[in-house]
Amino acid sequence: MVEGEVGTEADRAPDKPVRVYADGIFDLFHFGHARALEQAKKLFPNSYLLVGCCNDELTHKFKGKTVMTDKERYESLRHCRWVDEVIPDAPWVLTKEFLDKHQIDYVAHDSLPYADASGAGNDVYEYVKSIGKFKETKRTEGISTSDIIMRIVKDYNQYVLRNLDRGYTRKELGVSYVKEKRLRVNRGLKKLHEKVKKQQEKVGEKIQVVAKTARVRRNEWVENADRLVAGFLEMFEERCHKMGTAIRDRIQERLRGQHLIGFIYDREDDEDEDEDDDDVYYYDSDPDDKDYHDD
Repeated sequence: MVEGEVGTEADRAPDKPVRVYADGIFDLFHFGHARALEQAKKLFPNSYLLVGCCNDELTHKFKGKTVMTDKERYESLRHCRWVDEVIPDAPWVLTKEFLDKHQIDYVAHDSLPYADASGAGNDVYEYVKSIGKFKETKRTEGISTSDIIMRIVKDYNQYVLRNLDRGYTRKELGVSYVKEKRLRVNRGLKKLHEKVKKQQEKVGEKIQVVAKTARVRRNEWVENADRLVAGFLEMFEERCHKMGTAIRDRIQERLRGQHLIGFIYDREDDEDEDEDDDDVYYYDSDPDDKDYHDD
């Protein structure tokens, strides 16, 4: 095989793994890093993954300050299941000499260009790409070291209080006495606000329950209104009928009583008239008859 050319599977012994190299800073090692290394490991059925990690001097010079030291970053990589070997003090720009030294067959990384140390904006993977030994991996969206740092900076005060509660001193955290007190007061006010808010939510829930119950009762009334009104009218009509019957019976009873009294009075009047007729008949006899008797 000609030096500098990509080897084929035919040129490789059947039991010899493909040596794949992946590099990076790997600060605050997270699952995005692990997925990238998994992709590199699985580029070939039989592979040996070497992972290079730049030291603090190079990283701080070309990229900026890290949270973890280079020793911590190396150790994090050693505990990743996809990594077969960690190469400390990895170079910033990959060269032919470095590839030959570690017998690297392919370099795996995402396709984004990374500036080299020249300041001219050249891609650090330019040489590897030119000889056909570059294999692209995909970045995991939504997670990166910069994103994690941004979350911490955004909620800085909360993390300061978190560490104060865990026993760190304000001097260890670089916080002044005034700032510490202000943070604690603000947290107390926030807790009070949350407590009031929860109480308001409970009251709101109770009001909703009452309103819902009222709506249900109203719906029941609307649905049963015709039946309830008809029942009331039926009951009212029945009672009115009974009352009317009772009043009629009492009136008739009184009328019958008055008729009986009137009948008795009529009979007495008739008897008086009969007696008067008899007297007239006795005293108003014919004078001739009297004379006749005198004779």
